[in-house]
Amino acid sequence: MRTNDADAAGLARLAGLIADETRAACLLALLDGRAWTAGELARHTGVAPSTASEHLGKLVAGGLLAEERQGRHRYVRLAGAGAAQLVEELAAQVVPERAAGGPRTLRASSAASAMARGRTCYDHLAGLLGVAVTDALTARGLLRQDNGFALTDAGLAWFETAGVRLDRTGRRPLARACLDRTERRPHLAGVAGAALCRHALDTGWCVRIGTERAVKVTAAGERALSELLDIEAAALR
Repeated sequence: MRTNDADAAGLARLAGLIADETRAACLLALLDGRAWTAGELARHTGVAPSTASEHLGKLVAGGLLAEERQGRHRYVRLAGAGAAQLVEELAAQVVPERAAGGPRTLRASSAASAMARGRTCYDHLAGLLGVAVTDALTARGLLRQDNGFALTDAGLAWFETAGVRLDRTGRRPLARACLDRTERRPHLAGVAGAALCRHALDTGWCVRIGTERAVKVTAAGERALSELLDIEAAALR
């Protein structure tokens, strides 16, 4: 088999893993960055536990999920930032619900609105909040977007001044663009995006709401983002 045929076969296998609604729902749920049990994912997707376990086994074998065991409990999480990026960017290509008739219930509509305002995308901020922060960093000359994402020297200094620690010891990119699935524009990912999201949650700038990935900016967060990045509070609500 020629090399390109092997690559095509591998790509087809990967696409086949995702081309199942239950497995896709599991992958989207795991974008919250947490480890879930098979039972939790079974309830989330509305399938039997045995069915969920079968699907999760395929995703683990395919390298999209990593498995952890604690006693008799089995947990799964996304295999890493690369798997999360793949899922998020594929999801960004889906026609938005509002263009396909919108959510069918008031509860679904409220949840969708909350997710669009602000959420976590694996380990970084997304939605209107993530894009607003990214735009503010760019406008202040802290982040460059002209040839991919890159922090400037002023940006590195800003993170240090803001008390946001950047771990630059690994192989993960310091800054990376991630296409936002609701805003259809890039938000900040990579080491810097993850550090900023973690800092926002640890300091109470943002709090998680509901059972999904939605986050809400607190009054303290509005003040901090206004002082640090000149983001108007109205843009965060």
